[in-house]
Amino acid sequence: MEKGTSLTILLVLCLFLRPPGSHASVGYKPNIVLILADDLGIGDVGCYGNDTIRTPNIDRLAKEGVKLTQHIAAAPLCTPSRAAFLTGRYPIRSGMDASNDYRVIQWAGASGGLPPNETTFAKILQQQGYITGLIGKWHQGVNCESRNDYCHHPLNHGFDYFYGMPFSLMNDCQITQPPEKDRVLRTKFWLYTQTIGLAVLTLAIARLTGLVSVTWKIITCFAWFGFLFFASWFSSYGFIRYWDCIMMRNYEITEQPMVVERTTSLILREAISFIERNKHGPFLLFVSFLHVHTPLITTELFLGKSRYGLYGDNVEEMDWMVGRVLDAIDKKGLKNTTLMYFASDHGGFLEAREGKAQLGGWNGIYKGGKAMGGWEGGIRVPGIFRWPGVLPADTVIDEPTSLMDIYPTVTYLAGGIVPQDRVIDGRNLMPLLQGSLQHSEHEFLFHYCGMYLHAVRWHQKDSGALWKAHYVTPIFQPEGAGACYGRGICPCFGEGVTHHDPPLLFDLSRDPSEAKPLSPGTEPLFDTVISRIERAVQEHRQTLTPVPEQLSWYNNIWKPWLQPCCGTFPFCWCDKEGDSAHPAL
Repeated sequence: MEKGTSLTILLVLCLFLRPPGSHASVGYKPNIVLILADDLGIGDVGCYGNDTIRTPNIDRLAKEGVKLTQHIAAAPLCTPSRAAFLTGRYPIRSGMDASNDYRVIQWAGASGGLPPNETTFAKILQQQGYITGLIGKWHQGVNCESRNDYCHHPLNHGFDYFYGMPFSLMNDCQITQPPEKDRVLRTKFWLYTQTIGLAVLTLAIARLTGLVSVTWKIITCFAWFGFLFFASWFSSYGFIRYWDCIMMRNYEITEQPMVVERTTSLILREAISFIERNKHGPFLLFVSFLHVHTPLITTELFLGKSRYGLYGDNVEEMDWMVGRVLDAIDKKGLKNTTLMYFASDHGGFLEAREGKAQLGGWNGIYKGGKAMGGWEGGIRVPGIFRWPGVLPADTVIDEPTSLMDIYPTVTYLAGGIVPQDRVIDGRNLMPLLQGSLQHSEHEFLFHYCGMYLHAVRWHQKDSGALWKAHYVTPIFQPEGAGACYGRGICPCFGEGVTHHDPPLLFDLSRDPSEAKPLSPGTEPLFDTVISRIERAVQEHRQTLTPVPEQLSWYNNIWKPWLQPCCGTFPFCWCDKEGDSAHPAL
């Protein structure tokens, strides 16, 4: 009896004497729900300081969990950022960034995409017994060599179930919107076509009136040239809604083109259905929203309801969708056994405007936005975790973290091991989230714009300083505007950027807005800091190995033989959803 009492007392003492912030290890595999918004700015969310747009469900996640204030995307655009998220590696390592101006996958019928030899976190969790699902946007490619090889498809990258867009939402998907894809190039093509047509017509009239002696054979050849030129570009750009705006369930195309007005309901239905089907777990659900990318498809329930126009309406609808997913988890009694995560793939799109109306996000106090590889506004995003009983509630962590960290974190929770044959740039966040580690394991983070290194941050843990050196910055248009309104999107190289030697240096711990660059005259450690960062850049570059560039010009052009098609190409049209909608929506 005394022995039993002594053992009880010892166990109680061990419990109370456990170091502060430490947590018992979890003895089960949790369900994992990852929610990723598209183009959402860090300043668009209530818990990050927005008092105009209402986001009660995302705010509830932060209240019940851990909010990260220095959560960094590995790239400032969709395709490379999501590739890094899925693989835990800088996109330059997998060839998922570009040396040209086309920095995202341009066509559903392109041959570029996430290489089959890359191992996603979904593939690792699948091997650990998880049921894995992706609902929403993919934008990592579809086919490589033939229309049905599906080498880049989600089901070839570890997902058991896929429903959503293999490509990305854009203005071309909505008939009422002006063209978005290659708008300037398409305008030039129309001009050239009209010029050729006018020249042919002029020659024909001149021949008929006897003003010139050109033969009809030559005029016919010009006419055929004009027709072939027109067909060569209009066959792709003239049918973008059919080629790119499609929805798939696994390998089957369900809508071509998609009916954007019901997409929100269908995505939400599929996400909730996946949770209900797999409630006995463990499962991984990646909900990849089409919100809040232009053209800001918003249902009537939310139109005109926010105080920030159509963009605010779209954000508030997305927050409602987050709430519906949370409700599905909670109602099935999965709240305490499910890790929830919410983030955005990169910063808000500042140049998205229609007249005076802002159609892109707000990045708070941070300079720059989408497509800008160095400035904080393009890469600092919301980052929230919730796991009641395992992670502390209402906690804020002001340490550098990355979207790439999700990879080793969920791998660890699933009992898997990250690949040992390649560099993994992410770090397991659980010690930091649980409080057993006080500082981020990231000493350096490298900020690329395409394949060009634009900036580097150094987290000097002993001093608390957070240095950031900019080697290249975009030239804003007009000057001082804070974005590239003249170009429509900021470039990574060429005449649209400025190279800095020595680099621009900021201490983000004192100047998070990057408003006042330091100099040797104002910062005694300037030379020391720059020297240490440059040494880190050299060490980082030694870890890079040449790989095929997935976003090269050839890999990123439309290839008819790779075009996903639900009919007999080129007659690609189907609607297998009909007017289906979930009654609960």
